[in-house]
Amino acid sequence: MVKAVWNGFTIADTDDTVVVENNHYFPLSAIDPALLKPSATTSVCGWKGLANYYTLSAGGAENKDAAWYYADPKDAAANIKGRVAFWKGVKVG
Repeated sequence: MVKAVWNGFTIADTDDTVVVENNHYFPLSAIDPALLKPSATTSVCGWKGLANYYTLSAGGAENKDAAWYYADPKDAAANIKGRVAFWKGVKVG
């Protein structure tokens, strides 16, 4: 099992991750939607496409843009569609 933990809360826990560029992409279904707040932040990856972000909210704290996903990835990254990755202090392992 691979877990994503932040602020003492397990954000995701599954054995179904896809690893791309050393980041585990978790299926959205493995994450409690109450912990994710949509963000207006976006960025662009040349081979994956447009990334959107979520702010994590757990235990009364927020971690802005600590999760990202590709809603409509380019063909080369089709395997991460519907999946979310984490950073900014989220421990994944």
